[in-house]
Amino acid sequence: MNPSTITKAAAFCCGLFAFALSAPALAAAPPDLLAHQVPLALDGAGTAWILTSTALVLMMTLPGLALFYGGMVRKKNLIATIAHSTAAMAIVTVLWFVAGYTLSFGTSGAATNGFIGGVQALFLNGVGVKTAHALTPGLPEFLWIGYQLTFAIITPALIAGAFAERIKFSASVLFFTLWHLIVYAPICHQVWGGGWMGELGVLDFAGGAVVHVNAGVAGLVCAIVLGPRHGWGRDNMAPHNLAFTAIGTGLLFVGWMGFNGGSAAGANEIAAVAVFNSLLAPAAAAVGWIAVEWTLKKKPTLLGLLTGVVAGLVAITPAAGFVDPRGAFLIGLISGPVAYVGAVWLKHKLKYDDSLDAFGVHGIAGIAGALLTGVFANAAINPLAEGATVWKQAVGLGGAMLWSAVGTFIVLMICKYTVGLRVEKEAEIEGLDYSQHGEAMH
Repeated sequence: MNPSTITKAAAFCCGLFAFALSAPALAAAPPDLLAHQVPLALDGAGTAWILTSTALVLMMTLPGLALFYGGMVRKKNLIATIAHSTAAMAIVTVLWFVAGYTLSFGTSGAATNGFIGGVQALFLNGVGVKTAHALTPGLPEFLWIGYQLTFAIITPALIAGAFAERIKFSASVLFFTLWHLIVYAPICHQVWGGGWMGELGVLDFAGGAVVHVNAGVAGLVCAIVLGPRHGWGRDNMAPHNLAFTAIGTGLLFVGWMGFNGGSAAGANEIAAVAVFNSLLAPAAAAVGWIAVEWTLKKKPTLLGLLTGVVAGLVAITPAAGFVDPRGAFLIGLISGPVAYVGAVWLKHKLKYDDSLDAFGVHGIAGIAGALLTGVFANAAINPLAEGATVWKQAVGLGGAMLWSAVGTFIVLMICKYTVGLRVEKEAEIEGLDYSQHGEAMH
């Protein structure tokens, strides 16, 4: 090796070491407040609940979604499918630290940009142990950053359900990277970070538009651009292990209590109603889904029950802290059959291969839940529901869907003309576990 190269490498390592030693002192020092910050006024109970919720939402992706999706693919693609959830976690976590958080929840100077946040907090610059985000003055900012990170992680992982069993792993890595910055962060800011949808009064308690509709629409674009799996509509592509899917559903269900309950940003009455609504709606949705399936196909399936539960969880997400239990029950009961139509009838009618129904369940149930939030929002439950309308919800959904669709298409084109999107036909037939990862289940 060239001696000058060794010298440069040594200097770089010494610089990193010096930065690591100085970082704790920098973080602990009381910084000048950034535009989005306020001094921390610690809410101990709320902090404890959001710490718990952060762990619950992380569990939704790993291992919840990984097992839920992993059980629904063919055995030869199990490892590759779980790898998507794992890669999404790793990539988004690094990006959130570098730029995702500030683009989502930061501001530029005194004014808030309506479409994307500022860059003051790149690499979490200016975040300290005594700072809080103005949205959550009782929570340490590091906790708010971590909690919101778990939402950013699961969103692209959900999209992977649409392109499962045929995408290159290199393409998924590049897709997750670009999509987080180009699509997720701007939509998150527009709804939750002080952007135009929040200012308009669009209600999205825990991610109906930001997470589920966003991921669902992106999944639909991915399914159309990539095209169907080889043999789709002809070969048997039934789930290889519904036990995995059932375990994954259970982990998603439990984790969703932190997803929706934690979005109250405290241990309070709104968190309580959000948690109860998040128990009731998926039960009602499972009943609605299975009633339709039993009537049309004469047999109730476990996959139908599990998918109905997830559809209900998706639909109640935008409404959880804004509606009373009667509203939650009706949202669930309606969303089950609606998601059935999206996942079973619509994709076959329009002939797009949404492998694991990312759009059929998350997109369709998310749209239904967001619109029904405008119907059932109740100011007696949450004063922020005052003035809610279906029209405002529809405008917000339209904006999120348009941004997601266009942004996703741009990202896919970048992937297509750089690393490529699809594996070769032979590799797809062999299975992505071995062709992409050199591993296989026996």
